[in-house]
Amino acid sequence: MAQRHWLFKSEPTSYSYEDLVSDDVAEWDGVRNFQARNMLRDDIKEGDKVLFYHSSTKPMGVIGTAVVVRGGYPDHTAWDPASDHPDEKSTPDQPIWFMVDIKATGKFAGQVTLDEIKRDPRLADMVLVKAGRLSVQPVTAEQWKVIRELGKGSQST
Repeated sequence: MAQRHWLFKSEPTSYSYEDLVSDDVAEWDGVRNFQARNMLRDDIKEGDKVLFYHSSTKPMGVIGTAVVVRGGYPDHTAWDPASDHPDEKSTPDQPIWFMVDIKATGKFAGQVTLDEIKRDPRLADMVLVKAGRLSVQPVTAEQWKVIRELGKGSQST
């Protein structure tokens, strides 16, 4: 199966790229949107590449890259009442929500802001530009390449 590219959003006050670097590998949990859940469950696979996007901050933008190290599996935080995002309808026997594990692969030399992305005609068709609220989004190989170029590269592959 061909490698795919994604954009994952996180509020840096909740979980930043630096947190990911510090943790080495992180569960991408807490997604409570059915469209994003379906991608986590069905489409995102080990080896896929991720653009890590800081949202709800000024400026918002892509800060670096990561790789998926474990494909979709049930999000156990949904049935943990002490978690930040429990869902009493989700159970170990009938999970509703799914997550993946990711690992940082490189921080950009400079953040690629949302404004820069919106100004670049090569990125006009990005899901981020057209339907920006989704926390997990597909990215084309060409969009991946352009974003990395705008970030002045990174140590990632």
